Amino acid sequence: MKIILVNRGHERSRIIELGRWSRAVVSLCCLGLPLVMITVGYLIGQDNASRAVVDSTLGALNDDLEQQSSELAKLRDEARRKMRALSLNLAGLQARMTRLDALGEHLTVMADLDDGEFDFSQPPAVGGPLAGEFSVDFSAGELSAELDQFESRMEDREHQLDILQSLLANRKLNEQAWLSGRPVTKGWVSSHYGNRTDPFSGQMAMHSGIDFAGKEGSNVLAVASGVVTWTGTKDGYGDLVEVSHSDGYVTRYAHNQENLVQAGDLVHKGQTIALMGSSGRSTGAHVHFEVFKNGRSVDPSSYVRRTRR
Repeated sequence: MKIILVNRGHERSRIIELGRWSRAVVSLCCLGLPLVMITVGYLIGQDNASRAVVDSTLGALNDDLEQQSSELAKLRDEARRKMRALSLNLAGLQARMTRLDALGEHLTVMADLDDGEFDFSQPPAVGGPLAGEFSVDFSAGELSAELDQFESRMEDREHQLDILQSLLANRKLNEQAWLSGRPVTKGWVSSHYGNRTDPFSGQMAMHSGIDFAGKEGSNVLAVASGVVTWTGTKDGYGDLVEVSHSDGYVTRYAHNQENLVQAGDLVHKGQTIALMGSSGRSTGAHVHFEVFKNGRSVDPSSYVRRTRR
């Protein structure tokens, strides 16, 4: 194989004759170089494609992680909101329980129950055998259901206590309206109801009340709740207080040193309405106590002696 080399001016030329091995080397270079370049280009292209696939996969994974992180943050916020709501609900239930405890103590006092029979200041007494391993593990849904149940039980208890309070209040009102007891805190009966010798005339005369003698200026008490219908000075009675009660009853408290109430006042059982004196037709400090039923004078003794229905 011959190779002719010509310069640019075509002035000179050179012939090179290649042997067998030289021809093989030249052929190999002419044919192998393109193959090598193609192979290298293919490998570089494959590497770039692999990198592109890896980058695309990593980008997708990063997007998924960001989305999951965002969803997790939302779930966390929602859980916090639910826990705050449950905490507020629990605080409300505790406030209602405090109110129920106060109401229970109030009813206990009103009902005059024995000490310790109902003690709302202490937790209820409970007990029983321990069955196996004891543990409490509530999910959010179970906790919410437990709170709903607890609230339902509290509503039922609250309703029952309201009914009990209403019944006791009615009983208290009945006791207040129940005409009974003495119109004085201290004193003794100096004259009974009925015919007696008049201390001024010495003749037999009807005494329409009971006299309770005592210390001048001591308290005169209402024997039942009612409305003051008259107060002032009356012939023979001196300073007088008249109180109207339910069921057609009227009571009078006479010979007072001073009247402490006015007409139209609402008085309660046991309230001080006057001070004991000796005004009017009287021989000494006492209160003249009269009871009228449906406009007719009755013996106050039976009302003085009775206590409760």
